[in-house]
Amino acid sequence: MPQFFINSKEVVNNKVVISDKENYNHLAKSLRIKKGEKLLLIDENQIQYETVVENVTNKEITVYVENSYKSSRSLDFRLYLGQSPLRSNAQSIIVEKAAELGIEGIYPVFTDNCALNKSVIEKKIDKWQRIMYEASKQCERAYVPKCFEPSTLEDIVSLNKNGYKVIAFCERLSQISLHKYCSEHPVQKDDKILVIIGPEGGFSDREFKLFEKNNIPMLTLGNLILKAETAVIVALGNLIYEFENYRKN
Repeated sequence: MPQFFINSKEVVNNKVVISDKENYNHLAKSLRIKKGEKLLLIDENQIQYETVVENVTNKEITVYVENSYKSSRSLDFRLYLGQSPLRSNAQSIIVEKAAELGIEGIYPVFTDNCALNKSVIEKKIDKWQRIMYEASKQCERAYVPKCFEPSTLEDIVSLNKNGYKVIAFCERLSQISLHKYCSEHPVQKDDKILVIIGPEGGFSDREFKLFEKNNIPMLTLGNLILKAETAVIVALGNLIYEFENYRKN
């Protein structure tokens, strides 16, 4: 069963009354939860609650808290994605998988070869936020990542001056592999890493020059040319692996 997000103020004397329409409908009408069943809840402080259902009415669900603890379902470093949105279902897959892989936020980036107009991107922010919310519930994430408003590539690149380690994946003009980069610049606990993935048509010459001018490392994921949605999953997954591998050593 997926966990459900609540507010810490709803926890009173080891009980929680679930009455908001969305959670109630999902639990009572979709999942048909019954008295005695187990339910996972989590609040804005990343405190997870193991509960058991005490009562179900036509308006609310009352649960008893059997155990509570700080959730461990988050990365030890802060991972962000700056990505040029794709058409149709591909973008929904990217947003969903990025949330599953633990990002804190995604920046939709309007690039020179972006598949969508900026006005279209703006209209899809709420949809993508909703997808990440549902993915976070399913994967028992400690918090829901944020889908930011559309940004320019210049905006994203400038974040390297604000405490972010910004890296770009550019298969055609890559300078170094992700593994070698992480060996030379290990990901540390609490680092803010922002991964840039371009559109299906790749970055323009102007954008490559922008990376060079701002000393943004241009990395490769190997000899294979990956579709944009595949590159996102591989890049984020490998970064997480490199962090875990460095920490063990």
